[in-house]
Amino acid sequence: MVHIPNAVKEKARAIELVVFDVDGVLTDGTLSYSANGEEVKHFNVKDGVGIKLLADYDVVTAIISAKDSAPLTRRASDLGIGHFYPGCKDKWAQLSVLMDDLMLSPHQVCYVGDDVIDLKVMKRVGLSIAPKDAFWLVQEHADLITDAMGGKGVAREVADIVLGSRMPLDEAYIKAMLPEFENSRSE
Repeated sequence: MVHIPNAVKEKARAIELVVFDVDGVLTDGTLSYSANGEEVKHFNVKDGVGIKLLADYDVVTAIISAKDSAPLTRRASDLGIGHFYPGCKDKWAQLSVLMDDLMLSPHQVCYVGDDVIDLKVMKRVGLSIAPKDAFWLVQEHADLITDAMGGKGVAREVADIVLGSRMPLDEAYIKAMLPEFENSRSE
């Protein structure tokens, strides 16, 4: 895992909500189409474990994506992500409504994004994280850049950062080893 500066650890301790972009974060950003024109997305199973662990430790997760697709809806459902906003053209406006609903302030929010559409949000939240292969301008504005590239474990790394700021990770992963962890969601 990346070296985490103390300032980032402090910000991570305050996080109550982690918001993920999708293309370039939860996927590698590749657009694939089946022979009949259906969109195909590839998600990383390790990311699913990280997202479920966050929820098990009462860290709310959300997806705010400019795109909408059947594979994305299925993945959000499989992971039990109740705060799912596909086809969102103004991510900050949507996040503002969500923060109001959850009674959170921006410093309690971590946003993970990879492209310029994410900058408006990343500049306003408590902790902003970008994948290793994010657009250069996004990397310049991120508090932390992951070791992982988009679609290759970014969400898992973010979960490790947030949970690791609160407890030893081996302690956090005890829940993932319990049989009910797998049974609580589809992952």
